Amino acid sequence: MMIKVLLVDDQSLIRQGLKALLELEPDIEIVGEAENGEQAINLVAQLQPDVILLDIRMPIMDGVAATREIQKRFAKTKILVLTTFDDDEYVSAAMQNGAMGYLLKDTPSEELAVAIRAVHKGYTQLGPGIVKKLLTQFSHVAPTQSLPVPSSLGELTPREKEVLQLIATGASNREIAHQLYISEGTVKNHVTNILNRLNLRDRTQAAIWANTYLSYLNEPS
Repeated sequence: MMIKVLLVDDQSLIRQGLKALLELEPDIEIVGEAENGEQAINLVAQLQPDVILLDIRMPIMDGVAATREIQKRFAKTKILVLTTFDDDEYVSAAMQNGAMGYLLKDTPSEELAVAIRAVHKGYTQLGPGIVKKLLTQFSHVAPTQSLPVPSSLGELTPREKEVLQLIATGASNREIAHQLYISEGTVKNHVTNILNRLNLRDRTQAAIWANTYLSYLNEPS
């Protein structure tokens, strides 16, 4: 199954470079290009891409506004932000408005292809350090000692708690598998179970949850 991708960036050289790299992937098809958010919205209606690779700073309509509008009108289309800016406000605004991932433009091409596939399947993808930036948005949360123990915590197995703590650090499935000496498939199963047991939408919410209740996760079962 081909993944239809729309490239949105105001720099034509960036779009050309991304297109050349991604078209080497057998399951990724670049179906269109746009240089601002307004053009992107019009092309989504015409081309119905599966994933949009979207920059943040663009003229006429920026990536945050475009993300918000696209998610309102085309909820099935997944948005993966690819930008040079990792400012806290951009990260938070993009994710709060429905982006499924946030990567920097220095991401290796093979990792970008993996991220596109993951976002297409509904998994959140965050670049190194991005999780920590998101967590700073929740620094007002009271220390865990003053919070009640969530009942759902008891539903997690010891291994799931280990996986959840690693998710909180921004570790990928591959990194978690390496650290815990288990397969990536097993990690994926654990992540799915964690999200279901805690009634969370994605890895970002899981990371925030884990940060909030970190001391409880460290307690022996």
